[in-house]
Amino acid sequence: MKITDLLKKDGISINASAADQNAVIDALIELHEKVGNLNNASAFKKAILAREEKGSTAIGMGIAVPHAKSFAVANPGLSAMTVPAGVDYKSLDGNPSKLFFMIAAPDTAADTHLEVLSKLMTLLMDQAFASKLIAAKTPEEFLSIIDAKEAEKDKEEAAKKAGSAPAASTTPKKLLGVTACPTGIAHTFMAAEALELKAKEMGLSIKVEKDGSAGAKDVLTASEIAEADAIIIACDKNIDMGRFDGKEVIITSTKEAIHNPEDLINKAVKGETKSYKHTGAIAKASDDSNETVGRKLYKHLMNGVSHMLPFVIGGGILIAIAFLLDDYSIDPSNFGSNTPVAAWFKTIGGVAFGFMLPILAGFIAQSIADRPGLAVGFVGGALASTGATFAAPGGNIPSAFLGALVAGFAAGYIVLFLERICDKLPQALEGIKPVLIYPLCGILVIGLVMCAINPIVGALNAWITGILEGMGTGSIVALGVLLGAMMATDMGGPLNKAAYVFGTAALASQSETGYMIMAAVMVGGMVPPIAIALATIFFKNKFTPAERKSGPVNFIMGLCFITEGAIPFAAADPIRVIPSLMVGSGLAGALSMVFRCTLMAPHGGIFVFPVVGNVAMYLVALLAGSAAGCLMLGILKKKVDD
Repeated sequence: MKITDLLKKDGISINASAADQNAVIDALIELHEKVGNLNNASAFKKAILAREEKGSTAIGMGIAVPHAKSFAVANPGLSAMTVPAGVDYKSLDGNPSKLFFMIAAPDTAADTHLEVLSKLMTLLMDQAFASKLIAAKTPEEFLSIIDAKEAEKDKEEAAKKAGSAPAASTTPKKLLGVTACPTGIAHTFMAAEALELKAKEMGLSIKVEKDGSAGAKDVLTASEIAEADAIIIACDKNIDMGRFDGKEVIITSTKEAIHNPEDLINKAVKGETKSYKHTGAIAKASDDSNETVGRKLYKHLMNGVSHMLPFVIGGGILIAIAFLLDDYSIDPSNFGSNTPVAAWFKTIGGVAFGFMLPILAGFIAQSIADRPGLAVGFVGGALASTGATFAAPGGNIPSAFLGALVAGFAAGYIVLFLERICDKLPQALEGIKPVLIYPLCGILVIGLVMCAINPIVGALNAWITGILEGMGTGSIVALGVLLGAMMATDMGGPLNKAAYVFGTAALASQSETGYMIMAAVMVGGMVPPIAIALATIFFKNKFTPAERKSGPVNFIMGLCFITEGAIPFAAADPIRVIPSLMVGSGLAGALSMVFRCTLMAPHGGIFVFPVVGNVAMYLVALLAGSAAGCLMLGILKKKVDD
């Protein structure tokens, strides 16, 4: 694929005029629309503006490269515009921008276009090439300049691979570099090219690893790192620094590499570096101080949710298979494990499900405190699952999903606190911090924290159960609303568990009212995943591409009475998702009571429908509640850009 495969003649505007930055963005988006690259121009503009908020994409030298990776992109492509008079695009060097390329990348797994885009970024570092493009008189001339330069670049690359490229002058210093930016499309490759071009100009040699969106290119080998005298780390995102332990490094940003490559190389050659000591963390070269507190917390939360999701899906589907293969008539109270095959599937699924809370808490902590936080978070999540306290054996009460969230954030900040304290320790103890001090002290402290959290949740659980028991059956409909809504509130947490335990206890009465309570509880727990699945289909613009892909799996989860399938979606946007699901589940519980539906089994979902009393109206209650939850999600959730 060539650059001109992504840039069409109709996507180029020559000698244009624009009043300001916003006018430039609108014009470039219009060019993308003209050649059919977008399926939602408004959403794509939001993605472009969101990228600009993180830092201007005007890299200086009269060039700006606005870009975004978004679901709103139908086909990967480029649009280009020259504005000889210049536009204030908040350039890093303070000068007006005259040459613009807008990159539209789809948010899919297909990244074949990224290599072409990275090549364009490196070509733009040649100021003579950029000047020719600005001076082009027609789109045809613009494209021919790109074709000629690309052919020249390809010839150079082929010569390098063949070993016939002229070698740079030898130097007593062996230099390496790593560049990376959040999107891995533009600045990663421009920073690398700036370092390579300046090194060549100075008669030096440097190999730069580019950590791009399509994966790392020119990866540094262990032997190269071992032999290197200095390494320039120019990154705007987290990278694994463990391989550079003990090496002389310069940690900076892609901005510095693009604009001051000579200064960085001179510092590396003169030995103005620092010896890097790895503490188990994933070091970050960029400065994220401009991020809001809410945004940082959200990123930490989503790191936990994204790692938890495979356990929820894999374990949930295996449990569903267990119900499908089991024989309900053998022992209704043990449904899912009555036959050996069903028990085998349920055991495996249960083990996978058992990792859900430790994974959630562990990776929240890892996002906050990097690798040292992982073990502490895992233990905190496990304690939330087991409910360990100072109580006597048998007195432990799990805090479940809510407790795991608390454990994850607490673990991360506990480790950060320990790191700050340990900064004052002697240098000789540096090596034992990540293997002894952080895990030992961190796990001990998180254990104490969870001993405080679990009893609080236990008291909440007992209080809620008391309220339910006090209601009795005086208001069947109100009880149905309350039980259904509770099942959707924290999905495995104290409210959910209180409602479920109340429902199973009601079975002991062996009365119609008791069976009606259990039916309301189960239908309330089935609604949240189904409502989520429906919403990802009918309100696609309210969910990210990753959420839309995993959404349909929740049909299976919901039908199997696995409410936890909705947890990743609730965790990502609790303020809007949880109330929506509570409305749907509350309605389903109320209708189940109104229709006097009954259930004598404590679990099973759709697989125990043959023994549900008034099953037709039970389905109506399930569908009505799911539709209501879906509609509420469509109303309350905000549109997403990518």
